[in-house]
Amino acid sequence: MAHGKGVRAVERPKFNAGPAKFNKFNRSAMPQRSMVTGRSQEPRERFAEELRRLRTERKLSLRELAKQVGWDSSLFSKMENGQTLGGPEVVQALDQFYGTPGLLVTLWELALLDPTQFKEQYRRYMVLESEAVNLWHYAVSTVHGLLQTDGYARELLSLGGAKGAELDQQVEARIGRRSLLEVAEAPPFRAILAEAVLRTPLREAREWQAQLEHLLEMSDRPNITIQVLPQSCGLHGLVSSDVMFLRLDGRTVAYVEHAYRGELIEENGSVEQLQRAYDAVRDAALPPAKSREFILRMLEEYRASHRPD
Repeated sequence: MAHGKGVRAVERPKFNAGPAKFNKFNRSAMPQRSMVTGRSQEPRERFAEELRRLRTERKLSLRELAKQVGWDSSLFSKMENGQTLGGPEVVQALDQFYGTPGLLVTLWELALLDPTQFKEQYRRYMVLESEAVNLWHYAVSTVHGLLQTDGYARELLSLGGAKGAELDQQVEARIGRRSLLEVAEAPPFRAILAEAVLRTPLREAREWQAQLEHLLEMSDRPNITIQVLPQSCGLHGLVSSDVMFLRLDGRTVAYVEHAYRGELIEENGSVEQLQRAYDAVRDAALPPAKSREFILRMLEEYRASHRPD
């Protein structure tokens, strides 16, 4: 959306919610604190509370705020109600408008990466993912969350029964994870996609094209390597399992995911066995340049088959 006349155009903030910063505020690693301010200790709720406080202290209506800052009042309403976190541009504009340099951006970053917004079985994995210095993944049938577009995430998450505001929040939480790969010191990430991933389109042709284009864009990033495993390679050790490896300080853990459950594996022997299977898959996959050509060819073929008559 266009910026209004009430504030100057602002630069997109640099994401600083990397592993060190996240660990600093990771509540699971900190002793419980006594309530001092009476405000929420949950990052998402605290962000919404601060937005409401700043506006009401200045005796502004949502409509008046929208007129001065330049975004639609409905967006500010959803942000203050916790329905959405908004984007980095609007949060920085609000910081500038309220004269709170960095406060709202900091609260927004903490809310964006708060592991409590994810289901219980994923929370420990989310914390470890934020701490990883290297990540590598094999995908059986779906694009990994770190590489998903909004449209892809929405359709995939809706299959689990989420809808309405709940679905919006889950999509926002998943897409927020992408900042892990976009920060200045982003960790290396290798993703191997089974050919089936690229041959399982979304219902909306436009959204599927956007996802293929996004994969090509991500493959251009210096810290991201994308490979394709052709179906002709046949059976292999990871034929039915999505697996993500997280290299932490001095150790590696694996997260194995099937259709209805995931499991965090930390025992060295089991992790090494999975790594050997992954190495075999990587050796059989197309090199990065050939993989990019493969994805581009899939995109061109899909565009050609979905051109309007």
